[in-house]
Amino acid sequence: MIKKVSRNEVRERRHARVRAKVSGTSEAPRLVVFRSNKHIEVQVIDDVKGLTLASASSLGLKLENGSNIEAAKKVGEEIAKVCKAKGIEKVVFDRGGYLYHGRVQALADAAREGGLKF
Repeated sequence: MIKKVSRNEVRERRHARVRAKVSGTSEAPRLVVFRSNKHIEVQVIDDVKGLTLASASSLGLKLENGSNIEAAKKVGEEIAKVCKAKGIEKVVFDRGGYLYHGRVQALADAAREGGLKF
């Protein structure tokens, strides 16, 4: 009998493969994306120290609809603004096992336009 694997389990496996190669340091922390059906969240993490340096989410911005591309762009702009204020310019992008398409791509593009380098 074959066990059915959920989409989220497949995403978590893909994320584990990515995490084996991608790690954040003090010079270039990891910018990780989490996407749910209703919201999108992003954190900037220093994996060496085990600290979250900055974060932003559609929930925190109190957006009317946090599950569309416009919300992802606003979250990307916000994380770039927060990072600039904390002196973080260079990051390593971790798409969290999601395809680099749609909301994830919009967030990344907005963060780049906001001044983050990755």
